[in-house]
Amino acid sequence: MITEKISGKRKGYIGLMRVLMWLAVILTAGLTLFMMAYVLVRGVPNITWELLSTKPSYLEDRIGILPDILNTIYIVLATLVIVIPLGVGAAVYLTEYASNKKLVGIIEYAAETLSGIPSIIYGLVGMLFFCQFLGMKTTLMAGAMTLVIMNLPTIMRNTQESLKTVPQSYREGAFGLGAGKWRMIRTVVLPNCVDGVITGCILTVGRILGESAALLFTAGFAHALNGLFDGLKSAGATLTVALYVYAKEQGEFEVAFAIAAILMVLAFLINLAASMVGKYFQKKKAY
Repeated sequence: MITEKISGKRKGYIGLMRVLMWLAVILTAGLTLFMMAYVLVRGVPNITWELLSTKPSYLEDRIGILPDILNTIYIVLATLVIVIPLGVGAAVYLTEYASNKKLVGIIEYAAETLSGIPSIIYGLVGMLFFCQFLGMKTTLMAGAMTLVIMNLPTIMRNTQESLKTVPQSYREGAFGLGAGKWRMIRTVVLPNCVDGVITGCILTVGRILGESAALLFTAGFAHALNGLFDGLKSAGATLTVALYVYAKEQGEFEVAFAIAAILMVLAFLINLAASMVGKYFQKKKAY
């Protein structure tokens, strides 16, 4: 009798937990789908070729986001060119070369701490250090350097975890064949963890695209149309900053929702690309 009561209570508890979990899943998925649908329904009808291919002209009462699109591309390229070598190089050193485990632990703890700092603080530090102390002023390059500091811990930690997944026997086999340390890393270790490195880089692009708080202080609000090198030396608004400006400062909510829809589609494509890259390299490893 007692056993039957305990079994009945356990079944009731399991059933209740199952119902609560399903409610949590439905609520989370429902809120996400509602937000996506709301933004897309309000934003997609406002996306026009004129909006995408022109720059703003207050004399002609025209709004265009082409400078913002180019500024976003410029800042993504500048950030990746700097952060990928630094992050991957630091991860390789800490995983393959560093012998002081205490120092490695301190650096890893510092990197995890940096990952949790609010982006607005990065923007303040970037404004004081890059814009004022180094004399970069308010430019896309100052914004890119700020984003490098923000994303460096992410790239480093992702690469470290990918390096740790490579079996130690691979390294020993390369040493047994007479390969040196760097040759072993270059020809054995990195090719076997490149999927994690590339996935981390793609997700970093997504974080760069979605960043606005740090860029408000460092990159500026300008909508000028410039080339790559001139653009990096000038102030410029990325898509997220332009979204803030049009919604908060100018009250152009149609344009703001159009930019939000574009950013949402880009985020979806970036996550899809990361998933596809991971599956591609997993299949490649299997063969």
